[in-house]
Amino acid sequence: MREIAEAILRVLDARQRAALATVVRTGGSAPQRVGARLLLLSDGTRIGTVGGGAIEQLVLQQLEEILNGGEARIVKRDLTRDLAMCCGGSMEVLVEPIERVPTAVLCGAGHIAAATAPLVKSLGFAVHVVDEREELNTEERFAGCTRHLLDPIEYLKRNPLTDDSWVLIATHDHHLDGELLELTTQQPHAYIGMVGSKRKVLRLVERAEARYGSIPLERTYAPVGLDLGAAGPQEIAVSIAAEWIALRRGKDANHLRSLKVPAASLEGAPATSARTAPPCSSSDIPAT
Repeated sequence: MREIAEAILRVLDARQRAALATVVRTGGSAPQRVGARLLLLSDGTRIGTVGGGAIEQLVLQQLEEILNGGEARIVKRDLTRDLAMCCGGSMEVLVEPIERVPTAVLCGAGHIAAATAPLVKSLGFAVHVVDEREELNTEERFAGCTRHLLDPIEYLKRNPLTDDSWVLIATHDHHLDGELLELTTQQPHAYIGMVGSKRKVLRLVERAEARYGSIPLERTYAPVGLDLGAAGPQEIAVSIAAEWIALRRGKDANHLRSLKVPAASLEGAPATSARTAPPCSSSDIPAT
């Protein structure tokens, strides 16, 4: 057990992915007891066992699917009837991914952030809401999220982004949005999305490039979201969450993104369809 726990910590520290199997129920004469574990690392290394034989081979197949993007599930088998094992018992095994929980940093606590927060939280993100306005950044509006009553610029200076940070820029101030775009693109990140019209986005990018010469836009999606014809905060939040799902799953999608990024620079971007994202032709999206 200690060896498995130490291996899991190494996986998380390295921001890698592994797959873990845990025996959660047994019946009759099973080859392992409840709590037995098998960890499969991305390089094929196995640590632990759930009993050997046909049940272990089945579980390993399930763990390989998890490594390739599959989701957690419980595998149930009668060992004699289903796997022709002589044990005569039954087993239930939970298989699940082991990976660092990505962080969502919502800059701004307006209507779009309030609608987006519960959606991305339900997708497995640890959600941080950053806005110094106490009347908006409340527990009632952002239940289950970590709230920071700070100016977003100050927050990001104190808490730099990492390469598993997903950032949504949706403040009440276009000038602040521009400063956040400049700051976040200079830090590690998995994704930056900015709410606003195509005109606003291009103007803020031009301002940032005038200041820095060029800024890395490979993982910047602005205007944010997929082209679903969304209107109003709730629908815009759905389009944002859908974009995050598409990017994490590596699926082609019709992004509103209007930024022009050289194809060669997209190697290593979060997975997707930025190569084929069409120019934004929809109407302006509200800023908050």
